[in-house]
Amino acid sequence: MSYDELRHFADSWGLLVMTVLFLGLIAWPFRKGARQHNHDAANMIFRDDENV
Repeated sequence: MSYDELRHFADSWGLLVMTVLFLGLIAWPFRKGARQHNHDAANMIFRDDENV
């Protein structure tokens, strides 16, 4: 493959792959089964708090 072919591939399909990956990573915390995991992660710093 020449430089021009690789650049064309990166400009078209590479951009598409990066966009889909970005959107997937943004949507990951909002999936249906993540509510409990997100709640646990948000409150884990208070787990050993004695003033509760």
